[in-house]
Amino acid sequence: MPKRLRPRFALEEVLNFAFDTFCANKVRFALTALGMVIGTASLILVVTIGMTGRQWVIAQIQAIGTNEIWAEYQGQQHISNSAMDPLTVDDVLAVREQVPGVVAASPIVTLGERIPVGNGDEKDVQILGVYPEYQQVRNLKVLAGRFFDREDSLAHNKVAVITEKMARTVYGSQQAAIGKVVKLTGLPFVVVGTFKESAETFGETEVTENTMVIPYSVSRYFLETPNVKMIYFSMEDTSMVPQATTQIKRVLQSRHRPESVYSVQNLTELLTTADRVATGLTWVLLLISLVTLLVSGIGIMNIMLATVTSRIREIGIRKAVGATRREIRLQFLAEAISISLIGGFVGIVIGLAIPYSVRFLTEYRVPISGLSAIIAILVSSVVGIIFGTVPAARAAQLDPVESLRYE
Repeated sequence: MPKRLRPRFALEEVLNFAFDTFCANKVRFALTALGMVIGTASLILVVTIGMTGRQWVIAQIQAIGTNEIWAEYQGQQHISNSAMDPLTVDDVLAVREQVPGVVAASPIVTLGERIPVGNGDEKDVQILGVYPEYQQVRNLKVLAGRFFDREDSLAHNKVAVITEKMARTVYGSQQAAIGKVVKLTGLPFVVVGTFKESAETFGETEVTENTMVIPYSVSRYFLETPNVKMIYFSMEDTSMVPQATTQIKRVLQSRHRPESVYSVQNLTELLTTADRVATGLTWVLLLISLVTLLVSGIGIMNIMLATVTSRIREIGIRKAVGATRREIRLQFLAEAISISLIGGFVGIVIGLAIPYSVRFLTEYRVPISGLSAIIAILVSSVVGIIFGTVPAARAAQLDPVESLRYE
């Protein structure tokens, strides 16, 4: 029976000694635990930042349109005297008939014009001739007024929608632009709405700051041929995009000369690449935070080694009254683990509190990973065990007679 009670008494005694040591050296152990606080908090924040960045990048790409496919004429495969072979409106019809799952499509033709500004100057404006489905395909946001519809296109109504920045520059505000008349080569166009792209594309798009969008049927008044610069397609489901991209390219190639080259692309590869880059960046930052924890562990080991040196006489007394090597080792190991866990818990609280405060103070939903908190506390425990083992072993190996003589 006494043999069974001894481990329980020993563990209680170890914890009491560890607590008494903390109380006697509060500043020293607080500064040592501070390293773990910083390390665990940074680990959680790094994971949070990585998840937030990944979420933002993917959301930006998805806002452009994950169901989106676009086709462009690239030129001739070989140098030849043959005429250019650009895309046409008939290609739009052919793709819609032969490729299943296409729910919307729009050609794009580009024109240039100079329009008068209120102070007597003129401004260069890009004109895009598109189908009404262009709004759906490009996921555009109408900020004021409306986008022109199928009836406007069939009736050849001279209506236009302009970008938000153009509305503010030329007319002062979005609402002020509605109903204004803009003359293009003598033809009056009524502004019926203002729009912007759903995501920032940093200029990598056909939409510029000063862009006016008009029905394709009306833009034909200014064109000699049915050639188009680009064609956009929108698929019924994201999973259909890779296969549809191949099918669209096959259809376009079959309708044109063999030497003509057409580029058919989608955002699937960009989405995959962005996800891979964001994940890689998260791992890099995570490794940096683990280095911080490693440095904190080294600090714990240094403090515990110094503690062993300063408490040699105490260790000798404990051994003299019957403490075993195992108990001495557990005492110092428990102190190291306790420092590590206390710092780890405080770091977790801080690491989780910052993202929660952002969610509370703003409308943005910062993703919080509970797994990062679990990993942080496990890492803290491992750091305490690893870097507390050496000082604990040194304390356990001290000779009690020599320890009692130590001054």
